[in-house]
Amino acid sequence: MQTYVVAFTVALAATYFITPQVKELAIKAGALDAPDARKVHTTPIPRMGGLAIYFGFVLAVLSSMHISHEILGLLLGGTVILAVGIIDDMIQLSAKVKLLGQIMAAAVLVMFDVRIEWLTNPFGDMIYVNYLAIPLTIMWVVGLTNTVNLIDGLDGLAAGVSTIASLTILLVALEQNFWTVAILTAALAGSALGFLQHNFNPAKIFMGDTGSMFLGYMLAAVSILGAVKSAATIALIVPIVALGLPIMDTAFAIIRRYMNGRPIFKPDKGHLHHRLLAMGLSQKQAVLLMYVISGFLGVSAIVLTEVSQVYAGLIVLAIIIVACLGAKKIGVLSNNDGVLKHTDSVKSH
Repeated sequence: MQTYVVAFTVALAATYFITPQVKELAIKAGALDAPDARKVHTTPIPRMGGLAIYFGFVLAVLSSMHISHEILGLLLGGTVILAVGIIDDMIQLSAKVKLLGQIMAAAVLVMFDVRIEWLTNPFGDMIYVNYLAIPLTIMWVVGLTNTVNLIDGLDGLAAGVSTIASLTILLVALEQNFWTVAILTAALAGSALGFLQHNFNPAKIFMGDTGSMFLGYMLAAVSILGAVKSAATIALIVPIVALGLPIMDTAFAIIRRYMNGRPIFKPDKGHLHHRLLAMGLSQKQAVLLMYVISGFLGVSAIVLTEVSQVYAGLIVLAIIIVACLGAKKIGVLSNNDGVLKHTDSVKSH
């Protein structure tokens, strides 16, 4: 049996069976997500489910691969971001403190030589980023961490999108024989999918920042490992396209708030899933539609690795144009009157 299949199976089973215990732990610890004006659930739900995703992932990695210097850094950094998420799920950290924790977790990767050191020049040789390697790596990791964190707004949404993105990177890694990346993404997909069984609507538990930040962090870190062994531009574009849905939703939120003269970090009800619910879709329908969009983007990301750079550029441009037209049509870029009065919460459950 292929090692990546073992990693996927171990992660899937471990996360599935550990999640109920984490749920009980969250209840005892008082880590409950209370409903409010912006969230769509109506009763308190245990969160911190990302702890099960973490254990499933770590068990799969330890049981299926040699722990190299880089993998050790990835696991340690993942533990740091997990700790930040647990604390946030317990006492709700301020945005600045949470950002500092994310930067610290990203810095762990840099300390273990997991960093973006060069990019592919579409018109010639490699572009070595030199002294920009550290800030570029930290920006990449923090950016993807928050992107997945911000889309965790409906039952099963972040877990499903992360599963699709992980499988996309897995397929690209297998095609290019990047076995380390393949095993890691298989473990990540298995753990996210195992948790999804408990998290799909109606959710019995939420992953919380513990899970959403961990998934985003790992997708970012694994992508950097892939970039070390391949054309870095393609290695980094694949997760960007695969995570195109939450990335574009985040970008549209920033644009929307700026155009409306509102603070960038002040939550509102203009995200894609809010607009889909406002159009009359149920939670399940909205999530399944977003799965389909993510699946399409995943296929597009795989296609990018098989075509010339000119065609790849055209595909990316087409995706951006379609996304902008769609966002305008359903009102994602429009003003909305569902702005929250508090500033720390960024979740939409």
